[in-house]
Amino acid sequence: MAKPIVEITQNFGFDAAHFLEGAGDTNRRMHGHSFYAEVTLRGTPDPEMGWVRNFEEVNAVLAEVRAELDHRLLNEVVGLSTPTLENLARYIFARAKTKLPEIHRVKLSRPSYGQSCQYEED
Repeated sequence: MAKPIVEITQNFGFDAAHFLEGAGDTNRRMHGHSFYAEVTLRGTPDPEMGWVRNFEEVNAVLAEVRAELDHRLLNEVVGLSTPTLENLARYIFARAKTKLPEIHRVKLSRPSYGQSCQYEED
């Protein structure tokens, strides 16, 4: 019999500025966005507690990641590289994975632009 798989998701938001050199006049100038991240963990539930991971632990890790990005110039964040939506999703995934190995997916969105990006690994 196959083991059950459960996914849990925690959301967080942050506001940050960035610029994208070589991306046209508008994006080349520094500008800001409100970003919303959905971080999904996936795994077999703990037999005793029934959860993949305690949400308190998840929130603590994501608060650290949020603090690295919130109200920052993303071009100056070490390890981020070019601060595109795709690279931001990958960065959040990598930073969270160091303490949450069950991470499966990060969906990052900018609702005011109707844009989102999803990054995942199996």
